[in-house]
Amino acid sequence: MQGLQEQPVDVNVHDDQGVSVTFREITVAVGTSTGRHCHHGQLIAVVKQGEITHYSDIFPGGKRTYRAGDSIVEGAGYTHEVRNQGTEDVVLMVTYVTPVGKPIVEEDLSQCE
Repeated sequence: MQGLQEQPVDVNVHDDQGVSVTFREITVAVGTSTGRHCHHGQLIAVVKQGEITHYSDIFPGGKRTYRAGDSIVEGAGYTHEVRNQGTEDVVLMVTYVTPVGKPIVEEDLSQCE
């Protein structure tokens, strides 16, 4: 599985205790979302199937849409939500690079930078 990233990216997670690398396939059903959350490390994903909308204040207009074949690179700490507003389930192939001892997904927004 390969995805396209239009700009160079820098994957860099600093932590004195090392990092954990987790890979998983995630399905986001039609009409559902991930809920608002953040990550303590970085996330790299490829959209395998479908179309997903990524909501965050970091994007111009507050959102960005990704389609099958696109890649997603998320930095640490910022809150965001991913919604499937399309007509088919979205399948994401996701790699998390996370400081050891931290969750791959942080739902307690007070812990987000």
